[in-house]
Amino acid sequence: MATELHDLSIAELSSLIAARKLSPLELVEALIRRVEQYDRQTHAFITRTFDLARQQAKQAEAEISAGRYRGALHGIPFALKDIYDTKGILTSGHSRVFLDRIPKDDATTTTRLYDAGAVLLGKLATHEMAHAGPSFDLPWPPARNPWNLAHFTGGSSSGSGAAVASGMVPLALGSDTGGSIRGPASLCGVVGLMPTFGLVSRAGVITNSYTFDHCGPLARTVEDCALTLQALAGYDPKDAGSVRRTIPSYREALGQDLRGLKIGVLRHHWEKDIPASDDVKKAMDGALDVLRRLGAQLTDCHVRPLASYFDVKIIIAESEIFSVHQKNLIARPKDFGADFRSRVLPSVLFTANDYVQATREHRRMMVEMEPLYEKFDAFVTAGMGEAPRLTDYRSVSFWQKPSLLTAWNVTSQPVLQLPNGFGGNGLPLGMQIVGRPFGEATILRIGHAYERATDWHARRPPLVRGAAAPDVVPPPLLSGTGVHVDTETRDLCVKSVKRARLQLDDLMLAQLLEGAPYALGMVQRLRRDHDPHHEPANVFSFPPSTPGVSASS
Repeated sequence: MATELHDLSIAELSSLIAARKLSPLELVEALIRRVEQYDRQTHAFITRTFDLARQQAKQAEAEISAGRYRGALHGIPFALKDIYDTKGILTSGHSRVFLDRIPKDDATTTTRLYDAGAVLLGKLATHEMAHAGPSFDLPWPPARNPWNLAHFTGGSSSGSGAAVASGMVPLALGSDTGGSIRGPASLCGVVGLMPTFGLVSRAGVITNSYTFDHCGPLARTVEDCALTLQALAGYDPKDAGSVRRTIPSYREALGQDLRGLKIGVLRHHWEKDIPASDDVKKAMDGALDVLRRLGAQLTDCHVRPLASYFDVKIIIAESEIFSVHQKNLIARPKDFGADFRSRVLPSVLFTANDYVQATREHRRMMVEMEPLYEKFDAFVTAGMGEAPRLTDYRSVSFWQKPSLLTAWNVTSQPVLQLPNGFGGNGLPLGMQIVGRPFGEATILRIGHAYERATDWHARRPPLVRGAAAPDVVPPPLLSGTGVHVDTETRDLCVKSVKRARLQLDDLMLAQLLEGAPYALGMVQRLRRDHDPHHEPANVFSFPPSTPGVSASS
């Protein structure tokens, strides 16, 4: 059985552990062997916590033997994207800047998994600071896609996607600011869940964007994500965005069929906004047929074009991540990877007025969804196509292309990313099921029914024991077409750099200039016809329990 443990879901493993047919220590040792056999090719792990895992597994085994079984995650190994604080254990953000960062406390999510009896196997690769990559100039290499080691995992939860897909852990936590759980889940052929903003605490997690960060799981099955969400969800006073909600039993929602559910099909996303490959279109047609057979009522619907959400998200999020790291960008810019600088530096062109107008438009985008919530229980749209080759990546593409994933960070809705077939090159395809705010039970129900009717989630990548990752020529730091901006734009960039108190060398300035036309294009497209009463999305609200206070301000 030990040779097959890595193929079992959390639900299957927990059933064996609860029945005392499987020892948590036996499970940990099996997965440690798998990491040792396969991580040279996936580069999923930054820090291995094997000794801690053995200690926690022994404790779990003793508790279960004594009749103190904590639930479905008791004795289950997991790993964390290396932005989740772990007391006394390196939390690096996959960055030279945090090379010696040893937290004094655990993140709230880390604590909640410990409290559920889960066992930490290690810390996982990420794009630098959960933002930029794949990068080849950092202290650790970028993670590789287990389905083809020359290809991209997606980001920024790169190690999380690779570790789960390759069977090294049944569960990993990622974060999602513009698709960073769902992208790796889609490209690596696993399930990823981005919960509603405020449902899962972000306290103790390295910040990317205060406005758009979400924390959530990647796992093999929808049921496993439901079990994990049960442990993670809940109010946390340490997180300013945390929301008090009654937490339902997510697992109990899974046994239902889809009869009576109304699902809006956002077909324009993959047919018009970002035209998908024939493989993706065929896969989506097949998935919609499955949902119909399961009893769901499907109707095409429309939201804004994906590019408009992307503009708002970038203006807000890049302004915020620049503020998070401004001190180190001033003091030690060369310690950041080139790709991080390529993404962050053009944000110096965004003004306070741009930021506020973007947050006002953000509010509009959220309000516009409300009539659709009355018509539909959930929505479906495409995930990613096949993973591109690592050598094809270019930093400037971040500024050039909108995303299939970003809109739901802007609207703060929950999204479940599912495996949805394979393309012509044998790499996974994905599908997104989008819910109403705090509609996790519904999208998990839909995803579970779809998963039971298909077998995409049961496929496994063809890894070779003991193999090493093939050499990849790092992509160029600039696009190679040269940086050509007019004198006015160049002068604006130089003045903005000075105002931000940055000292840039020629390469850094060239990176800023390369992204500048796209950043300024977003500013020009930003809608500004707001009435005076149109408030931004980040309006402060007093906690409901505040004595004597009953309203928002």
